[in-house]
Amino acid sequence: MAVVIIAARQQQPSLSVPTTVPTLLHDLVRHTAERHGALPALLHGATQLTYSELASAIERTAAGLRRLGLRPDERVAVYLPKIPEAVIALFAAPLAGGVMVPINPVLKAAQVAHILRDCNVRLLITSAERAAVLRAVLRDCRDLRAVVIAGEGLPEEPLPGVAIHAWRTLDEAEPLKPPRRIDSDMAAIFYTSGSTGAPKGVVLSHRNLVSGAHSVNAYLHNGPEDRLLAVLPLSFDYGFSQLTTAFAAGASVVLLEYLLPRDVIRAVVRYHITGLAAVPPLWGRLVRETWPPEAAASLRYLTSSGGVMPAPVIQALRQALPDTQIHLMYGLTEAFRSTALPPEEVDQRPGSIGLPIPNAEIMVVREDGSECEPEEIGELVHRGSLVALGYWNDPERTAERFRPAPRRPHGLPLPEIAVWSGDRVWRDAEGYLYFAGREDNMIKTSGYRVSPDEIEGPVLASGLVAEAAAFGVPDAELGQAIVLAVAGEDASEVVQTLCREQLPNYMRPQRVWCLDELPRTPNGKIDRQALRQRYLEDD
Repeated sequence: MAVVIIAARQQQPSLSVPTTVPTLLHDLVRHTAERHGALPALLHGATQLTYSELASAIERTAAGLRRLGLRPDERVAVYLPKIPEAVIALFAAPLAGGVMVPINPVLKAAQVAHILRDCNVRLLITSAERAAVLRAVLRDCRDLRAVVIAGEGLPEEPLPGVAIHAWRTLDEAEPLKPPRRIDSDMAAIFYTSGSTGAPKGVVLSHRNLVSGAHSVNAYLHNGPEDRLLAVLPLSFDYGFSQLTTAFAAGASVVLLEYLLPRDVIRAVVRYHITGLAAVPPLWGRLVRETWPPEAAASLRYLTSSGGVMPAPVIQALRQALPDTQIHLMYGLTEAFRSTALPPEEVDQRPGSIGLPIPNAEIMVVREDGSECEPEEIGELVHRGSLVALGYWNDPERTAERFRPAPRRPHGLPLPEIAVWSGDRVWRDAEGYLYFAGREDNMIKTSGYRVSPDEIEGPVLASGLVAEAAAFGVPDAELGQAIVLAVAGEDASEVVQTLCREQLPNYMRPQRVWCLDELPRTPNGKIDRQALRQRYLEDD
C-alpha cells in the first residue's frame, strides 16, 4: 500500500519570542545542544551521540515522519528496546507535530495490537523481527498506514495493509521547518495497567513532561557532569523521565537492557554512573549483589518509585553505598511525580513518601472533598502543571479520575481539573505524607478495610522474605479472606508466627502462599491482578 504524502496544514504567522527555558518536549535537546553541543547526550554500548548529533538526528527523523504523511496530533508508536533509534523517534514524533506512544518491548503481539488500535496509531517504528511477530495482528489495526524498520534488513514478507520503510528513509530526510506547537498540545500517550480492564492511555502534554523534568531536577540537582543509567522501560513514565531530566540538565543517559542484576552494577562501574532509578522489586534484587568500591564512589544518588521500599532494603543499600543519597518518591502516570522524601529524612520518617515536589499541590481529602486532619486517612488529590489531559478516547474513566479540584477561589467560573488518585494516604503534623494503600487494592474483611501494606510491612521489615504481596479472595463468612504471597523457600510457618505476633486477628492472612518468584508487570512492579487470578485458578 502506497503512503499518501499529505501537506502540512497552513500555520498562521506568529511572533518568534526567544525563551531561555524550553516549553516543548523536543526543545529540551535542542536547547542544550545550542549551549553545550559537544557534551555526550546518549550512550549505548560503544555508541555515543553528543547533544548536537542527537538534536540533528531528531530533526532529520521528524522531517522524515512528515514526508511519510504524518499530520498534527497523529500517533507514532515506538516498539523497540532501549537503543538510540528509540530515543530519537520518541522525541522526533512530537517535533513533527505528532504524539509519541512508547510501547514496552516485552509486550506480546496481542497487547501491542490493543495499543495500536486503542489510540489509532498511524505510524509504527519497530524492528524487522518484531514486525514479523506482529504480522498476524496488524490487519486489525485499521488506522495504521506505515511501518518504519530500525536496524538492518526489512521483513521478508509484506505486512498486511501497510507500507514498509527503512530507518534511513527518516534519517536521511532534509530538515523541515516544524509545525507550530504550544505547551498544552499533546506530546505523548503512556499506557498504564489498572486493577481491572485493559491498559489505558494517559495523554500527556508538552507542559506536563517539561514541567516534570524541571521539577525533579529541582531536588535531584542533575547537571552536565551527571550520567544516568536507564534500566527501566521508556514506556514507563518513571523510565522516560530519566531522559527528560537528563536532557533538561545537560546530563548523559546510558541505555541498558539487562538480563541479571549484576549487569546493572557492572554498567554503573563501566560508565561511572552518578544517578540510578529503579522500582522496589529491582532494588530488592540489587542489594543481594556485591557492589564494588568503584560503584559506590561514582553513584551520587539513587531513586525509587512504584511502591514502598522495604526498610531492610534501605538498610542494605546504606551499607553497600554509604555516600549515596536515597530519594524515595511517589507518583502516578496521570500526574508524573507527586512527592519526594529528602534523603536526610529517610531514617527520621520511615515509610513516608515525602513532601509535594515543585509545581504540585497534594491534598488529602474525604469523600466529600473536605480536607482531612493530620493523621486522618483520605484520598490523595494532585493539582498543578503535572496533571495529565485524561485517558485517550475514554471519557468515562477520565471523569472518574480527572475531576474538579476540591479547593478553588470563589468566583472562578471554570473548574481546575485535578487527579483524584484513588490512593489512600495520611499526613503527619509536619506535612509529610504516608501511603496507606490503594483504593482498588483494599481488602474488605470481617467488616474492616485493610491495606495490603499493613500486612506486607511487618513481614518485609522482618527480613524473613525478600518480597510479599497481600490480596483478598472471596470468602462466604469474611467477605474476603487474606492471602499473603511471598517469594522464596517455604517460609509459611515462620511468617504465620510473625503475623500472629504483630497483627490483629482481622489482618492475619488465612494462607501464606510461597512461590519461587512473584509475577511482575512489564514495568517491574508486582502484578497483584495476575497473582490473584493465578491463586483463584489454582485453588
